[in-house]
Amino acid sequence: MCRLISLALICALTLPGAAPQPVRASKAMVSSASGIASQAGVEILKKGGNAVDAAIATALALAVTYPTAGNIGGGGFMVIRMADGTATTIDYRETAPGGASKTMFLDASGNVIPNASKTGHRSVGVPGTVAGMALAREKYGKLPWRDLVEPARRLAANGFPVSHALARGLRAQKEKFAPYAESVRVFQRGGRFHEEGEILRQPELAATLARISAKGPREFYEGQTAEFLAKEMAAHGGLITVADLKSYRAIERTPVRGTYRGYELISMAPTSSGGFLLLQMLKMLERHDLDAMGHDSSAKYHLLAEVMKRAYADRAAFVGDPGFIKVPLGGLLSPAYVASRAASIRLDRATPSAEIRAGDPPGKESDETTHFVTADAEGNAVSNTYTLRDGYGSGITVAGAGFLLNNVMDEFAAKAGAPNAFGYPAGEVNTIAPGKRPVSSQTPTIGLKDGKLAFLVGTPGGTTIPNTVMQVIINLIDHGMNIQEAVDAPRIHHQWLPDQIRHEKYGMAADVRAALVGRGHKFEPKPTGIGMVHAIQIEAGALLGASDSRSPDGRAAGY
Repeated sequence: MCRLISLALICALTLPGAAPQPVRASKAMVSSASGIASQAGVEILKKGGNAVDAAIATALALAVTYPTAGNIGGGGFMVIRMADGTATTIDYRETAPGGASKTMFLDASGNVIPNASKTGHRSVGVPGTVAGMALAREKYGKLPWRDLVEPARRLAANGFPVSHALARGLRAQKEKFAPYAESVRVFQRGGRFHEEGEILRQPELAATLARISAKGPREFYEGQTAEFLAKEMAAHGGLITVADLKSYRAIERTPVRGTYRGYELISMAPTSSGGFLLLQMLKMLERHDLDAMGHDSSAKYHLLAEVMKRAYADRAAFVGDPGFIKVPLGGLLSPAYVASRAASIRLDRATPSAEIRAGDPPGKESDETTHFVTADAEGNAVSNTYTLRDGYGSGITVAGAGFLLNNVMDEFAAKAGAPNAFGYPAGEVNTIAPGKRPVSSQTPTIGLKDGKLAFLVGTPGGTTIPNTVMQVIINLIDHGMNIQEAVDAPRIHHQWLPDQIRHEKYGMAADVRAALVGRGHKFEPKPTGIGMVHAIQIEAGALLGASDSRSPDGRAAGY
């Protein structure tokens, strides 16, 4: 069957055995976790906006149509590459409130209080999304701010049809939303759950977007919206104040850059660990012929797991908010250091994680997120990942303002070495301090070939994010897959601790798993999905959009 996408009829060949095909367009493309939000981005492109404008409109629309992760109450990272070759990033990660402290989630004995960092109003960091979108538009956009907000405002005011996935997702939040009357009222109609096909309207969110549109993005941080948020915090023991909101700023940072088999990669530098992890792992892998090993061979999966362990051990020791610590990024990515890490890998045997420690790089000092990509006819491109942290964040909806809040404080180390919700033990470099940004795994990435755009890729998935992006890039470059094949292919994940491989249901043959166990690897007890990628490939002048088959409402749209 053919789909009508952005007023252009695009039919995919579905002959038996045919490879999955991406959406094709000649001028511009958007791919996100919501087909409705992707269309909002295309709407802006058709009005004369560039890829940055389209990214902003898509982000704001996702806050309406994809509330599990789309947001104005969270934060994230944007990688931008303009047609003139300018490359930059916007860090709009949430920050710890001024009243936060290193011991705020510990009991009197100094032990971590279970779930304290991920539940309740104290789990919320100061949101950065609106500030990040505003900075991107100011520096690199074309259209007025109000034009970029309007598609989201309209969707919130007029409503949109609830998909099967959204209806199921909102119903599944019964326990999470239960303590928060406003969330139950807005998203579950007081217990009368939204059914597939019904129209979901969000008038309070529409009013918030209207204020932000009319009065500008700082209204979120200094106007009535800020007052709503601060009042919500004060009434329930939260820490965010009007002063915290007023002082928040997004930061433009130099991207981390590297190469892999003749491709140049542009990704996110700290506060995100994603770019460093991606580039360090790819440089360790570059000395091996992965295609000759076979995409799903035990030899390749063994090598991937060993590379992942070493990189994630370095992340725990060295990566934090660069406003608070010196991150030895150059040393971590230096050829000599990467070679020393790679040299410790045995091809016949797994190294137990207990035997792997962070290395000694030069210059060192003593799941729920969503991703989208946009590309325009002029050659501008954006790869953006942002989050509420868990699905639907903290579960808290700001009374009177209609938007969900993050629970990103769990991405700090409540205590150095204590595992977070993903089981990953962050180090002292990522402990809590007022105004500090927690380390992220988000890895929005842009790939170039011979100085021209080749692909844009990213994913949600917590600590699995860098590994997912890496495997999509390997699928494209080493295995020669098209972008849809590369995105849909099975993946694995290892994060050093706990010492076990995660794999996907139907994603690994029994004899491959047995061979890995024979090498000394351990597996998570139950297979789980890994990532939800949205990507664009540029090939022979065409834009090829891919939305992960794991993303039930995701769509690529172009024209």
